[in-house]
Amino acid sequence: MNHRHRKILHTVFAHPINNNLAMRDVSSVLGELGGEINETSRGKIHVVLNGNAETFAHPGHSMPKEEVIKARKFIESCGITLEDYPL
Repeated sequence: MNHRHRKILHTVFAHPINNNLAMRDVSSVLGELGGEINETSRGKIHVVLNGNAETFAHPGHSMPKEEVIKARKFIESCGITLEDYPL
């Protein structure tokens, strides 16, 4: 994983919640982690990673805080920790 992807991953877990994340950046990181990403017909992104599945809204620009929290919980449920990907 390159430095840019690691930085985005750490931003997902940052406190306070950063709502300046683009879903395309987060989906790129999930793909880099080995996730299978499919766009649905309703403008959503379906991700399967380490046997876990989740669907995210694909906003035009920044992700709402609720989607960032959802992405954080999904990544944690997949067994991925920040210690595995230091900056």
